[in-house]
Amino acid sequence: MAKWGEGDPRWIVEQRADATNVNNWHWTERDVSGWSSERLRQLLLAVCVEGPEGASQLTDVDKLEGEASINNRKGKLFFFYEWTLTASWLGTASSGVKYRGTVHVSNLSDENDADDLDISVSLCKDHPDTPLLGLMRTRGVQEVRRVLAQYVQQLKSGLLPRMQQAGLANHPAPRCSSGPAPMCSSGPAPCPATCSFTLKETFQTSAAELYTTFISQELVQVFTRCAAVVDGRRGGRFQMLDGSVSGEFSQLVPDRSIQMRWRFRTWPSDCFAAVTLELQQRGDETELRMACSGVPAAEEDATREGWRRFYFQAIRQTFGY
Repeated sequence: MAKWGEGDPRWIVEQRADATNVNNWHWTERDVSGWSSERLRQLLLAVCVEGPEGASQLTDVDKLEGEASINNRKGKLFFFYEWTLTASWLGTASSGVKYRGTVHVSNLSDENDADDLDISVSLCKDHPDTPLLGLMRTRGVQEVRRVLAQYVQQLKSGLLPRMQQAGLANHPAPRCSSGPAPMCSSGPAPCPATCSFTLKETFQTSAAELYTTFISQELVQVFTRCAAVVDGRRGGRFQMLDGSVSGEFSQLVPDRSIQMRWRFRTWPSDCFAAVTLELQQRGDETELRMACSGVPAAEEDATREGWRRFYFQAIRQTFGY
């Protein structure tokens, strides 16, 4: 695995004087080593196995060295990780006698499958032999292998720590002027009074890359940090943030604009806002202008803040835009 920041020389193209990353030809990298380190510790410290011999559990992660990154090139994600770790385990025999030892993993990386991991278990030198060592070398190793595979699966599926969603609901009703009629079908729960608002943001990336970020299921899962369903075509539907947000794309102009019918789960049934995202390339930056109409008046502040936090800020923090 290449060292952080070096990248693979096969993907390097001629440097431009204006430093523009044209069509995201170069690698763009997001360091997720911090999250990986924390998540690995959480998973490992939850390992506990029991048997006729007694019970054993991991108590400390004494050594955790390595790095992890998510790399994006032309809308495709590449995951790199490489870790070496040593954890301590504590076993309590059926007789009540306690034993201590270590678990060592030397090759947790994108080049190895979970079944190929080299996991060794040892007993502290000052402890006599115990059947608990056999328990850790069988069921303990299986459990360690399972949680490490779980870490890899979460990294690759974009299930990073989920954002708190408290800011998306239960806000007091703001004062709001009337706006265009919302897109509602007839039904038992009509849309209440609605309003509209606009936002403007600037991103340090190309319009093409930003456009792809909004309509790619893989990229949406990464910046929202949870599973999503996104059909990035006209008439295609989307669902994200654990179903809190849903809708469909009503019009798509590649690299220029996205129009969608958008709703939050707590809104009255069949009520959708009309959202338009206009993208304008300005040198090495992209200006995004958002227009949102048909929002229930009581939800204006929550909707505005939700777009800022769970879309715009999340995209910047995840992809470095």
